[in-house]
Amino acid sequence: MENLVILDIGSNSVRMAINQISDDGSYREIKRIKSDSRLSEGMGRGKVLQSAAMERTIKSLLDFKRIYSQYEAKRVVGIATAAVRQAKNQAKFLKAVQDRIGISLEVLSGNQEAYYDYLGVINRLGIKNCLILDIGGASCELIRVNDGESSNLTSIPIGAVNITERYHLNDNITGANLFNAQVNIRKIYSRIDWLNRAAHQPLVLLGGANRTLARINRRRQNMVRIDAIHGYHLTAEQVNRTYLNLLKGNVNRRRKIQGLEHDRADIIVGGLLPLIVLMDKIEAKKVLFSESGVREGIITEYIQKEYGTK
Repeated sequence: MENLVILDIGSNSVRMAINQISDDGSYREIKRIKSDSRLSEGMGRGKVLQSAAMERTIKSLLDFKRIYSQYEAKRVVGIATAAVRQAKNQAKFLKAVQDRIGISLEVLSGNQEAYYDYLGVINRLGIKNCLILDIGGASCELIRVNDGESSNLTSIPIGAVNITERYHLNDNITGANLFNAQVNIRKIYSRIDWLNRAAHQPLVLLGGANRTLARINRRRQNMVRIDAIHGYHLTAEQVNRTYLNLLKGNVNRRRKIQGLEHDRADIIVGGLLPLIVLMDKIEAKKVLFSESGVREGIITEYIQKEYGTK
């Protein structure tokens, strides 16, 4: 038996998941923690990680290290996604993590991130044909699944934090700013020719903004376990109605919406915009939510390699 520790450094949050793997290759998650460190905050078009954001993220990793150090027979895997992938000062951040945490981060390419999303979803959601959308803080991953196989993988450099910052969608939202953001996201989607082959497919949703969408609706439906979103589904009409409600008023009003975390209220409008535009483009009728994504994909690959399971 061993404990696999995965440190996932995203653009908006840093997460730790500890999974206990048995000798037969089966596993169960025994610990999960998240910290909203907003590593991509203030990167701007120059794509430079800011000192305060890097320090917040490293502090979170130090907190995680104090926890995972208590576990025996552990393997620690650290990954970084869009913010670090895009950063011009990537090397500085990676060195700081190595010096202060003692781990060497693997910076995933956009296609690697999309592939791990695919592995995480397909092995646990039981769906054979769909379009997967993972909305992160600084990127979105799109994966077309055809008969259980990943037919197309694409990563685009837009996400909840950089859309919000670029189009000023954090507080009072003007029609002009929202329209400008929508037009530009449509342009990005128009360059992905294979998206036309995903028309009318169900959308499987990953990422913090999408999880928030699920929690808001589960709270509205008076469900007790609002975080139990795996396999939960909404119609396109329900998604659009929720988004319209988020557009009303300012950030203080959004903070009062049940199911919406206070520290996500300023980026939720920008964070859900890639979904709203994509639903319209492919004429999706429903969306499904998956709790399994990149980290679960990494676990799946690790067990296949180390334990010889399929």
